[in-house]
Amino acid sequence: MTETDQTTQPRRSGLTPGAPAPLYQQLSDLLRERIKSGIYGPLDRLPSEHELAREHSISRITARQALGELERNGLVFRLQGRGSFVARPTVVQGLAQLTGFAEAMSAQGLEAVSRVLRLGPTRAATDVAERLRVPPGTPLFEIRRVRLVNDSPVSFDHSYFPADLGRRLAREDLVRRDVFWLLENVCGVRLGAADHQIGAVAAEEDIALQLGVPAGAPLLLIDRLSYDVTGMPIDYEHLYVRSDRVRYGLRLERPR
Repeated sequence: MTETDQTTQPRRSGLTPGAPAPLYQQLSDLLRERIKSGIYGPLDRLPSEHELAREHSISRITARQALGELERNGLVFRLQGRGSFVARPTVVQGLAQLTGFAEAMSAQGLEAVSRVLRLGPTRAATDVAERLRVPPGTPLFEIRRVRLVNDSPVSFDHSYFPADLGRRLAREDLVRRDVFWLLENVCGVRLGAADHQIGAVAAEEDIALQLGVPAGAPLLLIDRLSYDVTGMPIDYEHLYVRSDRVRYGLRLERPR
């Protein structure tokens, strides 16, 4: 008797053959609930396709579909020859307002800190000079940081500032404080707006090492140019973000 031929009586496994939802979706929902409740925690190995098929009296194809559904939704990841594992939970940052990363994480009850890799002077390359409206070769100040949420790396940030402003920031607590907070509360800069350009890149080896991902892993790349209230650009950043750890939310209104 095939899976679709069986009665609608629920099995002890929690799956109901003949129900409106297909068996793979029921199994996916069951595993999702076990992850949500903590039965399976971050980085725990899930039962294999064979184990799931035996436990729930289903085919391995159905078990594979259920695990694939969880993977597409970012709840699990697969390692070749080792199985499926629970992914670390993703965090969400909205783009409708200009907020610092630590500020956004704190609102979700999460701790965000930075590991500072470099603080120091540099000179404006042509593309950076164009964005900051200065001549190429102008002295600037750069800051490179890895942002961590609950001790797990989520982004690599490379920021450029006017030299005087950067030197002031370098004297402050860049481990626990957002640059935006420092700009406004220490440096006296009134932030106005920021332009974002979002794309996708493959992780270069040095960035991959800092983020704990394989070289070539997909990352979100956000180029962000922030302005003060007068419209003067004061902060140009390349943000390399782990797409398996961070999601961005934005609500768009239909024009009237």
